[in-house]
Amino acid sequence: MRYEKQYAWSILLRLCHWAFALSIVVLSVTGYYIHFPWTNTWLEGTGRFPVATMRYIHFIAAFVFSAAVAARFYLLIFGNRQERILDFAPVTARNLKNLAATIKGYLYLGSGHEERLGHNVLAGSAYLVTFVAAVFQIVTGFYMLYPESASWQALGYMMAGAQQNARFIHYLLMWYFLVFATVHIYMGIWNDITSGEGIISSIFSGYKFMGSRR
Repeated sequence: MRYEKQYAWSILLRLCHWAFALSIVVLSVTGYYIHFPWTNTWLEGTGRFPVATMRYIHFIAAFVFSAAVAARFYLLIFGNRQERILDFAPVTARNLKNLAATIKGYLYLGSGHEERLGHNVLAGSAYLVTFVAAVFQIVTGFYMLYPESASWQALGYMMAGAQQNARFIHYLLMWYFLVFATVHIYMGIWNDITSGEGIISSIFSGYKFMGSRR
């Protein structure tokens, strides 16, 4: 089998990916500290404000996270073929077939999934769920950040109810993103080992290696 180098991911998608990934790390660390400020009593009376500092860093990372989600939403509609939602959403016969084959391949019950330049449908479906979770995370976050904003308060209350509910949802979703990131890294490494597509390198270079029998 010969492999051909093909362009898969635009520079905007790669920037979205890394902005999303790095902001999740920062948001999770600072968010957990805000939830449970374990050093606060150690610094009491020292003139330092660790919770305020963490909140400030958290807010900056939140804007980066929001920008990455907005840019990815743009690519779902206007990106290249493999970046658009219809290429990997489980809504067509071809995509549903790919979903079933991918699940069988991951469970070692089949020969593997259909080789694609873009996402397989199982991964794409997980990304769509994560995208929806990201929207909830953004709305609940800004709902808490801007209590004086009528628009954020109306939207936040519609989606989450009272602010205490929003805080709890926001906290639970933090754990979802941590689990998602762990599984995502594992599956990326697994795919690189079991196939020659170069999935991990593609998120840096934008190129994948597609096999062809000659």
